[in-house]
Amino acid sequence: MNTATLTIGKRQPWQGRSPADWLFALAVLAGAFWAFSRYAAYMDGYERGILGFAAAALIALGWTWRPLRLLAACSAGAALLAISLYNQHPGSYGADLGAADKVFWLKYLLSSQSAILWMAVLFYMSLGFYWGGFFTGKGENSTAEVIGSKLAWGAVFMALTGTFVRWFESHQIGPGIGHIPVSNLYEVFILFAWLTTLIYLYFEARFATRALGAYVMLVVCCAVSFLLWYTLVREAQEIQPLLPALQSWWMKIHVPANFIGYGSFSLAAMVALAYLLKTAESRSLWIGLVGVPLVIIAVILLVRVFATLDEATVQGLDAWASRLAGLPVFFGLCVLARKPLTARLPELQSVDDLMYKAIAMGFAFFTIATILGALWAADAWGGYWSWDPKETWALIVWLNYAAWLHMRLMKGLRGQPAAWWALGGLLVTTFAFLGVNMFLSGLHSYGKL
Repeated sequence: MNTATLTIGKRQPWQGRSPADWLFALAVLAGAFWAFSRYAAYMDGYERGILGFAAAALIALGWTWRPLRLLAACSAGAALLAISLYNQHPGSYGADLGAADKVFWLKYLLSSQSAILWMAVLFYMSLGFYWGGFFTGKGENSTAEVIGSKLAWGAVFMALTGTFVRWFESHQIGPGIGHIPVSNLYEVFILFAWLTTLIYLYFEARFATRALGAYVMLVVCCAVSFLLWYTLVREAQEIQPLLPALQSWWMKIHVPANFIGYGSFSLAAMVALAYLLKTAESRSLWIGLVGVPLVIIAVILLVRVFATLDEATVQGLDAWASRLAGLPVFFGLCVLARKPLTARLPELQSVDDLMYKAIAMGFAFFTIATILGALWAADAWGGYWSWDPKETWALIVWLNYAAWLHMRLMKGLRGQPAAWWALGGLLVTTFAFLGVNMFLSGLHSYGKL
């Protein structure tokens, strides 16, 4: 009897690649080699390993998602142009950063601060076009939404350019000052804005969810607004030396992993908002979206009046109460205009599935970030866990989304309950990120507002 043997082979990642794929890989490797040859003196062994891993990850991502190639090439090219312009004006240590106010292209486009301001403008424009698509578009792809998507890509490009240039600028100030720009609230809000947008743009391309861009850009533009306010009142754009607790290579991997989690959770919350506006009863929307913010504002005012607080905390409470005052008004308008705002949404199954995928991805990276944070704590403070307020609230965030995923996978959590939970999770995440810095003290107090 003849026996036929079937061999089922899984294609390796490098098999079947086009010349463009290999050209992109060679360009990334060449860039990594150039960075190593130029800046190896600033790196220890761990950082050199991070550089190699980052190059491999960028190649893999570029092979999987082709638009990322153009973004990487344009961002790298713009950053290198800015660096070359700076290097034409030597200073007492490295390049003269004063060139940012003298050289046309640096002053108006390519210095870190100029690029970040352009990022903010493009994000606001993207939000406006995305929302305009609800009222002007017909068919599956409205022209306004397409423009909004392109502007979001432009904002990510400017954010990455500004980040790379700021990294270079930090090394020109003096010995030991240069560092990856993820060390303070100003820098991590930039990180949050472009990471959240990039995650959304991936889902937008994969699941054809362009109409959801209006909702996702809301949370991004809120972050950008905080960034601009923080810059105005604290001059946060100024590059400062790293605090001793942050002088570690752990920061380079812990913080980005953490903010992939934050960005994914925020994206899921905005998708949940769209789902609820489409499906929930008006009464529950008025209670949940308008009533809850009013209750939070009332609690803040009660604490402000009756609690014994220092002057800085009182000013912080007043500021937050004034900012939150716009939420019930905005959500009330959304409930009133819910029909046009949800008419172009994808099928509910797709929206629900996107919410699940965003939370699953965010949970995976947040778990990695929490483990990395524990290892960093052991290296810096001699213990993996100290029940510091930031650590405690990170655990609360982790447990919240672990429970959400458990209920989803084991109990079939779907629809409005899942959406309300995901939207509420944004409150927990926001307090863990900002509230702890503002109201609590501990080992992470270097991040206070």
